[in-house]
Amino acid sequence: MYTSYEMIKKLVSFDTTSRNSNLHLINFVSDYLSQHGIESYIVADDSGAKANLLATIGPKVDGGIMLSGHTDVVPVDGQHWNTNPFIATKTNDRIYGRGTADMKSFAAIFLAHLPRFVKAKLKRPVHVALSYDEEVGCLGAPDLINAAISLNLRPKLVIIGEPTEMKVINRHKSVLSFRTIITGAEAHSAYPDRGVNSIFFAGDLVHFLHALSQDFSSNPIQEPRFDPPYSTLHIGLINGGTAQNIVPKVCTFDWEVRALPSDDIITLVLEPLEKFVLEKIMPLMKAVSKSATVQTVARGEVPGLTPQPDNSLENLLCELTGYNSDPESIAFATEGGLFQKQDLPTLICGPGSILQAHKPNEYIELSQVQACEQFMERLLNHLS
Repeated sequence: MYTSYEMIKKLVSFDTTSRNSNLHLINFVSDYLSQHGIESYIVADDSGAKANLLATIGPKVDGGIMLSGHTDVVPVDGQHWNTNPFIATKTNDRIYGRGTADMKSFAAIFLAHLPRFVKAKLKRPVHVALSYDEEVGCLGAPDLINAAISLNLRPKLVIIGEPTEMKVINRHKSVLSFRTIITGAEAHSAYPDRGVNSIFFAGDLVHFLHALSQDFSSNPIQEPRFDPPYSTLHIGLINGGTAQNIVPKVCTFDWEVRALPSDDIITLVLEPLEKFVLEKIMPLMKAVSKSATVQTVARGEVPGLTPQPDNSLENLLCELTGYNSDPESIAFATEGGLFQKQDLPTLICGPGSILQAHKPNEYIELSQVQACEQFMERLLNHLS
């Protein structure tokens, strides 16, 4: 038997930073389930280095609840931690460690309660779904969802246990990721007019996108249920050039849009960007080098989450959590939209605060662990 803290400590001890394999955690969970007579279904990626896991506790019938979470965490590189990030440490009513908030505690608390679910005479099943590579674009979730469908797992509700402080969430923004590649022409820096400086033109594009992002924030039509209450545009990485005395041939930058459900990003961002490139950038670049190009490629899309037509499931989750307010919205994206696109009703609710995620000294409050434990008790009673 594990306590919730002991199981959190166990899952945190696996360094499942997205660049690493998650198989050591998946194998531990599979073995643990097997010890309780539960069969796991493992869905590996093409490399075999990462895997999703599915398992069902209770009768193999339609309905029931699916508890879903990702196993990967963000890096700790360059962060100053007061404790070892991969040794969960309990201090002053908090548990510190990478993944305590985002989001290993949700799965750990269920696994700690697993013996009780196994012994109970469940009338409806509880499904466990663990994915890989959520933090780098929700890469594992599509295969996980397809596997669940192929196994005829049709829960009446999927609960994504992202850190919401156990608040019930029924909507979030979408995320669209892009890379823009500017290809100019090299030259000696003493003769910059004979080259096409890709970094200069990248700067023009960055400035243009910055202006678009400011248009979003100043738009009088906003959505107060989101924080911030408008779509956002962010440039997170830029790279270009080879040496100070060489006119740079190539510059790339990665950017994203986190969009409100009501915003059409093609109309608001991609078409204005393409027009700016064609009218303002390409004539200047082509005047020096006919081979100069600007290309923007989509790198990934995480769909948003929208409320279910029927609020009975929201009411159920509010009862299970003891949450007495209307469902809320979050600005960060989850795997929930991917489940919803496959006609699997989905809500977001889990322990911890997203404000502690991705930071040094990440932690979860013990009060949040206790709130999730109470949720598991109510869920057990509901399914029984």
